[in-house]
Amino acid sequence: MKTIIDTNFQPLKIENLEECIKYSLLPAKFENKNIFVVIKENLIDALNLYNKLSLPYEIVITDKDSFNRLNQKLLELKTQNELQNTSIEDEIIEDLSLDQFLKNGLDILEENSAPIIKFVNSLFYQAIQKNASDVHIETHENFGLIRFRIDGVLVTQATIDKNIINLVINRIKVISNLDISEKRMPQDGRCQIKVIDKNIDIRVSIIPTYFGEKVVMRLLMESNKIPSLEALGFNQEIIKGFRSLLEHSYGMILVTGPTGSGKSTTLHAFLQIISTPEKNIITIEDPVEYKNNNINQIQINPKINLTFANALKSVLRQDPDVIMVGEIRDKETASTAIQAALTGHLMLSTLHTNNAAATISRLMDMGIEPFLLSSSIIGILSQRLVRILCDCKEIDYNDYSEYGISTPISKAKGCKKCNFTGYNKRKAIGELFIMDDEIKALIAKKSNDIELKQAMIKKGMTTLKENLITMLKNHETSINEAIRVGLRD
Repeated sequence: MKTIIDTNFQPLKIENLEECIKYSLLPAKFENKNIFVVIKENLIDALNLYNKLSLPYEIVITDKDSFNRLNQKLLELKTQNELQNTSIEDEIIEDLSLDQFLKNGLDILEENSAPIIKFVNSLFYQAIQKNASDVHIETHENFGLIRFRIDGVLVTQATIDKNIINLVINRIKVISNLDISEKRMPQDGRCQIKVIDKNIDIRVSIIPTYFGEKVVMRLLMESNKIPSLEALGFNQEIIKGFRSLLEHSYGMILVTGPTGSGKSTTLHAFLQIISTPEKNIITIEDPVEYKNNNINQIQINPKINLTFANALKSVLRQDPDVIMVGEIRDKETASTAIQAALTGHLMLSTLHTNNAAATISRLMDMGIEPFLLSSSIIGILSQRLVRILCDCKEIDYNDYSEYGISTPISKAKGCKKCNFTGYNKRKAIGELFIMDDEIKALIAKKSNDIELKQAMIKKGMTTLKENLITMLKNHETSINEAIRVGLRD
């Protein structure tokens, strides 16, 4: 028995792996030899199990840090394939809600038990079934809370025991390759699962809060079916404007809006229109959400320094006709994208701004010169996703003349079909501005957002507010939803 410290042991999968983890006798491969790794504190328990196993592996004593690293790797090895290699729906009951699952009386208060694994699987399954974009797991003083973001709004799914919520978070940490012992610092990770024959990329963010940890998981489904602009809900006026922009051989088209407003989907709908065998189209995304056989797609990886900016520099050496950058986050990416747009490439990208006019100011704040913006940008779309009222809607007779509405509108009611939310599906609305000489002159003078927006409206741009008022008059959405999306902005 020898001592080896400060080493990254390689995990070794054996038949009794679960029992070995439980009794702190960790199988590993070190210098091409199979060994058992132990620490002095748990040596007696480990030796008792070792005598039962009858495996001719040498026992090595190590330090706590090395032991914990190996233990984490073995936990990942044991569990990371359970979600990927099996179909989740085989392990759960389709119509069983999370609350009903908890009422089944199963012993869920054991971290590595089948019930806790099935509960997390049920969590993912139901999130997909309800078309949730995000899953929130929150720890409060005496209970835990699970909420799904459905159609842009958080909906509570279950209130559960605080001990269970801690086990759920630990399970998520294991499948996301995060440190289960770290509870004081924020952690970010990702994992992939397969549900109903769909591959889902999950981005995991964990932060410490006053009463425990809070987890937010963004669910990103790979899809072969890219919706058309018409299917997204845009009106014919905007679709006509899109198509005129996409006829350009060079220049930059920007799609803006808050997180979750459908920007990436719109960009892929653009690419579907212009994708032909004669064009070399390359995208840089994080992550790749839609698979497209007609384009070349790059998944960024910050861990190896494959960022948007670095990838874009390499793409420019690939003789591209059209480039799509998932998001402009910094000055370096913005500068490179603008240079590409000025040198004969059609550049598509997104930016987080509230309206079309604010996009110009945001790029100036990044340090981009006004003359470069006026020369490169050919069009800006600011978009939102608005929830559509279910068929169970009711007439709202309140006075909304302050918004220029003189007739009754509709409001949400709620029924079984819409899960008692009052809304069913969403549609995209947007304000599209196509650049002209007058706006270019205003940009060159460093005009502010208000001046730019007024000039855009004079040129005939239909604002987001006007789109929302039209939807209200057509009984497509409610006043509450319109205000949430930006009626008062």
